[in-house]
Amino acid sequence: MSLRIAAFALAALLLAPVPTRAQDKSDLTLHGEITGKDNHTYKNVTFDVPAGVTRITIAFEATGKEDHTTIDLGLLGPDGFKGQDGFRGWAGGSKRVFTVSASDATAAFLPGAIRPGKWTLLLGIPNIRASAHASYTAKVWFSRDAATAWGPDVLNPPLRKEPGWYRGDLHMHTAHSDGSCLSQGNHVKVPCPLFLTVESAVKRKLDFIAITDHNTSSHLSDIRELQPYFDNLLLIPGRELTTFQGHANLWGVPTSVDFRVGSKTVPDWNALLKSVAPLHGVVSINHAVRPSGEECMGCGWTATPPVDMHLVQAIEAVNGTDSVRPDSGIPFWEKQLAQGFRPTAVGGSDNHRAVPMLTEPDIPVGTPTTVVHATELSMLAILDGIRGGHVFIDTEGTPDRMIDLEASVGSSKAGMGDELAAAPGNDVQVQASMKAPAGSKLVILLDGKPLPNATADGATVATHLAGDGKPHWLRAEARASDGRLLLLGNPVYLNRPQR
Repeated sequence: MSLRIAAFALAALLLAPVPTRAQDKSDLTLHGEITGKDNHTYKNVTFDVPAGVTRITIAFEATGKEDHTTIDLGLLGPDGFKGQDGFRGWAGGSKRVFTVSASDATAAFLPGAIRPGKWTLLLGIPNIRASAHASYTAKVWFSRDAATAWGPDVLNPPLRKEPGWYRGDLHMHTAHSDGSCLSQGNHVKVPCPLFLTVESAVKRKLDFIAITDHNTSSHLSDIRELQPYFDNLLLIPGRELTTFQGHANLWGVPTSVDFRVGSKTVPDWNALLKSVAPLHGVVSINHAVRPSGEECMGCGWTATPPVDMHLVQAIEAVNGTDSVRPDSGIPFWEKQLAQGFRPTAVGGSDNHRAVPMLTEPDIPVGTPTTVVHATELSMLAILDGIRGGHVFIDTEGTPDRMIDLEASVGSSKAGMGDELAAAPGNDVQVQASMKAPAGSKLVILLDGKPLPNATADGATVATHLAGDGKPHWLRAEARASDGRLLLLGNPVYLNRPQR
């Protein structure tokens, strides 16, 4: 999205009424009162969970703090303390908003199946004065579908509410798959705790990361635990769907996914992609041009039969530092553009060593950086920005390099990811800008080829072309004086509806 278009969008946001999200309204509201007679007792606040619920989220408030009234919280499933998953956790007084689901739970609570029946919000009252009186309210949300699978907004508030360019890394591994580092005493290689990856991202001053361990969702409870502390870094649930015929990241989906391409239940990649399509996530094909075999088992994209690219929202055009290598994913991405598809180019470090090891060097977290224009810093907004193509890749993972592209026909304007109608004879004005090291070259490309007179050594370059009514794609890139790709922007599409 161009900076000028972003400014217009910001003005519209400021003038328009703020919509109320459906997730803001709870499914149940439970009220109650306690008095001095309830001191040192437990109270059961029961509620019915209907069939089809996949997540329970509770937000609790109470009066009486000025009198030192204290209420502790726990949660019981239909079997109470007797069943295998009846006891779901005890937070004491440490949390007032918490969630449980099959994939993850707030720290102090246990993930597990959400069975229909009578559940219990367990109140413990360690202190209320003899003459005191207090009231409480518990709001309960039931997540039933993929759109709300990660929970209501009260559980996942945006870290920043303003629109802007947000920098992140979309591909990394931790102890929950094959991420490793040396133990604290530097004696032996061990599975590397997820928090070290998060700390590495903070040091790189990133705004968001997606943890994409192989085929698992076991890391999601760690994300729940760490997110409140790391309130400047958005942690996005993800996984790398790892198969014998290629890998793909899936972001924003906490539920389990059958990844067994080649099995009876998942015969091919199209079957897998169709199964995740209703889950409101974003799929990105990873390192498509890597070799497959013993050198990198299943790493190259060899899907048979070929995938329906309508089911793919993004392509990892840059994996680590491969933008300067023959196995870069950029040609694979441009091939899809040439065929009329519109996958967004993204990047990912594919980091497996949050703490560098001299004997096994790795690409640092944040190299490359994927920069997304989003309406706010939240999971939903970042994923929407990726779907919309409002993205560029900073191949070296700097904190401040920028690239922008805008095309216009008359008063109609389009930025990266947008479409512009250009009828025969229309004059299409194109302008690009960058923030890059001195000596860098800014280039505008049409259908993958540099436009004549559209390369400059300065911070901006402008050109124009005659519309022909045919589909084309325009993008900008910045290269260092030695030819290294520094910045890769996503296209503006001319006359190009989604296939």
